[in-house]
Amino acid sequence: MKKFNIRKVLDGLTAASSSSSANAQPGTPRENDQLSLSYFCITLYYFGRAGVECYCQHESNAAVIQLQFLINEGALVSALADDSIHLWNLRQKIPAILHSLKFNRERITYCHLPFQSKWLYIGTERGNIHIVNVESFTLSGYVIMWNKAIELSTKTHPGPVVHISDNPMDEGKLLIGFESGIVVLWDLKCKKADYRYNYDEAIHSVAWHHEGKQFVCSHSDGTLTTWNVRTPAKPAQIITPHGKQPKDGKKPEPCKPILKVEYKTTRAGDPFMVLSGGLSYDTVGRRACLTVMHGKSTAVLEMDYPIVDFLTLCETPYPNDFQEPYAVVVLLEKDLVVIDLGQIGYPIFESPYPLTIHESPVTCCEYFADCPAEVIPALYSVGCRQKRQGYSKKEWPISGGNWGQGTQTYPEIIITGHADGSIKFWDASALMLQVLYKLKTAKVFERARGKEEKPNTDIVDEDPFAIQTLSWCPESRMLCVAGVSAHVIVYRFSKQEITTEVLLEVRMQSEFSDVDSPDPGGEQTPTLPTPGASSSPQESELPTQPSTGSNSSDGPRDNIPCLHSPLKQSPGYQVELVIQLVWVSGEPPQQITSLAINSSYGLVVFGNSNGLAVVDYLQKTLLFHMGTSELYSPSDPFQRQPRSPRKAKPSGGELHSTNAKDNSFTRSRSSSVTSIDRESREAISSFYYCESFPRKTDSLVSPCLLVGTTHGSVMMVALNLPPAGDQRLQQPVGIASCGTLVKLKGGILTMSLLDATGTLLPPSFEQWYDPNASDEEKEKGRKRRPASPPSSQESQDTHFAILCSEKQAKVVALPSQTRIYKHSITETSFVLRADVVQMAGANCIACFCANGHIMTLRYHHY
Repeated sequence: MKKFNIRKVLDGLTAASSSSSANAQPGTPRENDQLSLSYFCITLYYFGRAGVECYCQHESNAAVIQLQFLINEGALVSALADDSIHLWNLRQKIPAILHSLKFNRERITYCHLPFQSKWLYIGTERGNIHIVNVESFTLSGYVIMWNKAIELSTKTHPGPVVHISDNPMDEGKLLIGFESGIVVLWDLKCKKADYRYNYDEAIHSVAWHHEGKQFVCSHSDGTLTTWNVRTPAKPAQIITPHGKQPKDGKKPEPCKPILKVEYKTTRAGDPFMVLSGGLSYDTVGRRACLTVMHGKSTAVLEMDYPIVDFLTLCETPYPNDFQEPYAVVVLLEKDLVVIDLGQIGYPIFESPYPLTIHESPVTCCEYFADCPAEVIPALYSVGCRQKRQGYSKKEWPISGGNWGQGTQTYPEIIITGHADGSIKFWDASALMLQVLYKLKTAKVFERARGKEEKPNTDIVDEDPFAIQTLSWCPESRMLCVAGVSAHVIVYRFSKQEITTEVLLEVRMQSEFSDVDSPDPGGEQTPTLPTPGASSSPQESELPTQPSTGSNSSDGPRDNIPCLHSPLKQSPGYQVELVIQLVWVSGEPPQQITSLAINSSYGLVVFGNSNGLAVVDYLQKTLLFHMGTSELYSPSDPFQRQPRSPRKAKPSGGELHSTNAKDNSFTRSRSSSVTSIDRESREAISSFYYCESFPRKTDSLVSPCLLVGTTHGSVMMVALNLPPAGDQRLQQPVGIASCGTLVKLKGGILTMSLLDATGTLLPPSFEQWYDPNASDEEKEKGRKRRPASPPSSQESQDTHFAILCSEKQAKVVALPSQTRIYKHSITETSFVLRADVVQMAGANCIACFCANGHIMTLRYHHY
């Protein structure tokens, strides 16, 4: 299949309505306008109002070259590059082909279906025009032969048919354009040519004036010729929109071909002339442009991608009257844009159609099934109110169809993180993805760099805010994201607009394992409270402003994002806390490889190749940070043995690499890397909050954190939470490492917990409440999901941890920590992503491997 093997992908994108009357009169605007276009070569896409879209595909691999609606009849004709035409029924739930017709001796070049006509005109490469009865989808005996059409003008072949249209005031007169530059007005009843028009440049398109007395042709030399129907001898006007006019009165220098022109009239003023192409040849490297000529003004609108085709939308889309254009739909190779002709500067409408989710490259993607029913409406309500700069203030102009529900019985949401720091929430419940809400994390930061300073290249400067990983709790709507610049942002969802005067910024050093070591000339990290110690939250907080010591600020300052303050936050996701890792001894912070948030505990945990850190976002306090090696031995992390002073590290060379091969972010972006390629340095790869038995001797469940590493180790961390209410906000959370639980081959990807009956035990959560609502409303909404009931049965395993790495899957019984099952997933490849899901009523581990295979392992409970 050739990429865009298209002569006319989008021609006469006529509005259609499957619910309007088939007897609608000309000049009557339709309420349910829809668009249809061939976006990829063999696929048809249908677009209506926001959220209304579907697609269908031909069985052959031939490109779609043209589409024609049967207006108000719920049908569509498609012409393909294999010289076949098809009639689609759009009235049924799934569009289907009713009839097909194949041309064997002639190549199809252009099609035209007049309004409310049963005759479809098919132009061919040989210059002939065949007529098809749309009702029976059979050829009629009427054929317009090329030599009959041009016999009085020339005997040489005029080339392929490039245009067919009927006169707006007389459907019995057909205007035929040939590639060579000849145009013929054909009388269908008398079967003869009324007039012939000749021009010495090839024709690309033709457009009628609505009165049917004039038409405009676009040519290969960048000119537009206007012809009076009854004066075929010469054009009434010749202009070169982008040609330089010589002072001596000579003919303007030729320009690039004008590929398409549309001529639309208005009752109150000058007509609009819209065209693609036609730029001068000295505009080398300039992006594709659409030109809008209105009166004496000419606007050149640059597009992000090459233009495939365009269509002008009018309030009166039928002939015989002033068209009153209000928008232009432009089909690009990778996008669809709609331009508002009614506002100064011709802004574009914000498109509700995700033709590509790669508006900015996707760097992170997460899928959530069976979300709370109110989440999608909540995201949509704040998303539709987001003000976009530079977009038209009007509603999306295409209004056909209804936003139907998908076949799924549960809400599905996909969250994508992008290279520009944006996050998009998508409704995946329906047939097609629908953008619900967009969050820009870069708004939180500003670049602290002077105008004359050059950026440092040690950190990826092209995408300093790229999203690396995220954690979302659908029930509480808490969101936590980690960026490529080693920053973590915690968001709360609120329907109220607020202005944050000061955002607390927890600045952390990147060397988790050495933070307590003395460093001459640098600041000491504040002493962390021991569990149960009586200290206020303020005493345990890290500095809220950047430190000046060498420990935290001896790296390039221009690469550390700074906070905006105050920050106006619109309804939707609002910043709760920002955490920033900083440079240490000339080395940039290691990128964050894993992240998890728990709304019931009020904790955020994240890790990298140096270790992990736990942050209490309720008290805005750094609770715990430890090197990976220290997690292996059960010990109290708050009572460490003294260590030798940290050794200084060189500030250059490979130490400044910010794309370590051992992190899951790099591995997930390409399946071509292997486990052998990763560095030997052990990093934290996954987390899982649960309520289980952190130690073998425990008989009661308690809050825990499972920690997985890139070397296949799974460790247990016990969490000691104060009682809810004021005590939770005043007393510190106790944390202790319980040592290694089990070890697998390859990095740990996912972990889950089952009870004794084989039921999946999700992490506890807190129901959503609006943090900016009244206290009474908060109390109504704050309902914490009940924790697992405590077990009083000693020496009996009641929980089972499901663990999956890049190579293996294991099941471990708790609290005995006995391995009861092991399975080797792959020997020749490795698993990229894995998750524990329910399929056919059973718990399964779903695995996506680097070799492209998807497999599931079913868990059997005995």
